[in-house]
Amino acid sequence: MASTATSSTATATATTAPKDQSKSVEIKPDAAASPVKSGTTPRTTATAKSTVPSPISAKDIPANAFRILLTGFGPFYHYKENPSWLAVKPLHNVIIRPESLSNPITVDGKAIALEDSAGKPRPIHLTTIEVPMTYEAVLGTVPGLHARPPVLPPNGPDEVGETRPDIPTPPNGYDVIFHVGVAGRGPLRMERLGHKLGYHMKDASGKLAPIVQASPKDNAAAAAGADADEEGADDRLLAENIERERLGMEIVPPEPHSGETSARPSRGFGVGYDTFPDELMTDIDVLRMVQDLKRCGTEQIYTSMDAGHYLSDYMYYCSLAESRRHVKPYEKKRCTQVLFMHCGPVGQPLSSDDVTEALKRLLVWVCNEIIKMDNADVDAAPGAPGAPRAVKPTPGGSEKPPGSSSFKHNPLPPKSTLPDGKGKQDAGKARQIKSLG
Repeated sequence: MASTATSSTATATATTAPKDQSKSVEIKPDAAASPVKSGTTPRTTATAKSTVPSPISAKDIPANAFRILLTGFGPFYHYKENPSWLAVKPLHNVIIRPESLSNPITVDGKAIALEDSAGKPRPIHLTTIEVPMTYEAVLGTVPGLHARPPVLPPNGPDEVGETRPDIPTPPNGYDVIFHVGVAGRGPLRMERLGHKLGYHMKDASGKLAPIVQASPKDNAAAAAGADADEEGADDRLLAENIERERLGMEIVPPEPHSGETSARPSRGFGVGYDTFPDELMTDIDVLRMVQDLKRCGTEQIYTSMDAGHYLSDYMYYCSLAESRRHVKPYEKKRCTQVLFMHCGPVGQPLSSDDVTEALKRLLVWVCNEIIKMDNADVDAAPGAPGAPRAVKPTPGGSEKPPGSSSFKHNPLPPKSTLPDGKGKQDAGKARQIKSLG
């Protein structure tokens, strides 16, 4: 099973921030983090400043704090330092609160305060790790992140060559695991789903994703004829080239058809992930989250139904699957919430500080949704004052708990489709159109 894969190649690193009360980081676009095509003039943008609280000692982590894990990717291609890691690493071992944001987030006309049912503030504690941009590293790292207690890769050196201190992991797992990866130029992209198969691009080490044993359906498709197979190969190459273009990578030209009927092997998740569907969606209402953030000043952000069939997509699906794997029917605690966000190269158009600030705002919004869910569970408990009477669910339907919730009570959802109910053909077209944007 992939969950038992060795993590020797999945060495992750994190950094420790300066030991002052706060730091004002000013990061400018450079050639290492912001590739520029030859013959063009680099585009300059105004640098933003982001105030990040100083790191704390392990004993100072509040008992009621939300525990959040942030991941960024390591170097690859022409990125000596991945833009995703540049945005994530300043947040290691810090506490954030709604009042620390540059401007408040309001939901339904009220500013988010992050208070539990007793009115006690709940801060957010962040841990960050850097994951090498390889398929092997993802399989060797992500399952451990969802273990109870979580298993993090060994600590690596920080910017001054010192090993960061160990931070105790939460015994019952993280409340949220938020992954960040780099895409092409443009706004932030909040991904809604991950894919199980279709990974045919080489990683930073030059290796491909594992081959998945062909199913009878795949064998039948391969035997259907050369024309159908060649047409499918053209579609796959188009999708891969779209992702290469978004990442600034070399475009692969199509090869002349050979007339052979042998299909390219499926690559992705196989043994250990057999029971999971081809697509997994996050339980978080990403559409509403983006709408709320836009109303509160975070304009450079939108949603996406196509995470790219590369390392970002691979990590997202793996994390979504592992979060559901650890759900037990008798437990009251819901599964770890999983999100993935793509950011652009530094300064195209957002600075690293802009992305860091956006991450803080997104996490405050998500934690507020968790509080709303917890309060709804308490109010709906049998015998609680004002609890609704039990309603026998109708076939094919369910009763929605009181209050507005962004989470679903479905640890292993059926194969996902677009919200409008269109078929997979229309869904694929929609994802291609979104990718071209």
